[in-house]
Formats: sequence, structure tokens, C-alpha cells
Amino acid sequence: MIKHAKTEYAIQDCIAHRWSPYGFADRDVSESDLRCLFEAARWAPSSFNEQPWSFILATRTQSSAFARVLSCLVDSNQVWAKAAPALALGIAALRFKRNDKPNRVAIHDLGLATGNLLAEATARGISVHPMVGILPDRARELYAIPDDYEVVTGIAIGYAGEPDDLPAEIRQRDLAPRQRKSQREFVFGARWQEPF
Repeated sequence: MIKHAKTEYAIQDCIAHRWSPYGFADRDVSESDLRCLFEAARWAPSSFNEQPWSFILATRTQSSAFARVLSCLVDSNQVWAKAAPALALGIAALRFKRNDKPNRVAIHDLGLATGNLLAEATARGISVHPMVGILPDRARELYAIPDDYEVVTGIAIGYAGEPDDLPAEIRQRDLAPRQRKSQREFVFGARWQEPF
């Protein structure tokens, strides 16, 4: 299933073709491709080049490791994410290594790294579905994550599949057309909410 964005202005294919499916095909993502996705994340920009992101990754072929990551998702996300061939958790270091001061942009920088991962995945024909419906405290306990790190997101990685096997409500989300606000609603000029 392919859902291309209907853009107002020309953008790169790896952005226009990116979407987050709920349905995943029964097809593994190679370790080589997974390494390339996280290499793209590695090269994201970050404040003071701190690179405050970490990821916990498991593939379906590692059944117990996969089950551990899956158990860190809320039940409504486990329903569909269990079909993805790879799952990850995105974690942000909340303090700068350079001076131990709070890093107020750590979550932003984790988002940039995840964005790079998504763009690389899309360029390779791989789909990624990030989600905030996770159980951070469970992840912290299972993986002994220190207090100065925040478990921010879950990430399902695989190939988009047909939504037929999904529960009806989730299937409708996969089938719905992609929608976005117009630039007039979020790009402002001289005053707040005055379009650029």
C-alpha cells in the first residue's frame, strides 16, 4: 500500500512518500538495512553535537528480545506493532555530557535523529511508525535505564502491508487519506498567526 502526499510545493520523494502504516507485511528487514537506518540517525544534527539519542532495537527473529520491547508499548499499539519485523525504543539523555546541565532540546534532537531514520527508511522502501503510546516506566525497569534519560517513543520498522488483517478501527486509519494543515496555518510572518 502506498500513500503519497499531495504537496502544495515540490519536496523530496523520501518525505512525500513517507507515511506511518499500522499494517506490516510478513517480511523481515535485513540487518544491513537496519544498520543503515540507524547510521542515518547517527548523522542527525544536535545541540553542541551531544547526540543525546539512544535506541533499544529488537527484531522478530530475536523472539524474547522482541517480546520485551513489545511489552513496553501500550496495549492498543501492541495489537498492530507485533506484526512489524523490528521494534525500537527512542531514548533521550536529559543532561549535557559536557557540563552536566539540563539539555532542554534533548527530545528535539532525538526527534531529528528519528526523522533522519524515517527519511532513510522511506528512500529504501521501508516503513516506520513512531508512537508515543509506550510504557516508559516499564522500559526503564526492564532495561535499567538511568533516571537522567527519558524513554520518549516506540518505533515500528518494516514493510507496509495490506490493512486487511487489522481490527476495523485501525484498518480505517491505514486506509484514510493523508492530511496536513496548510502552510498558512503554521508559517507566520510579521505577527503571530499572520501567514508569511
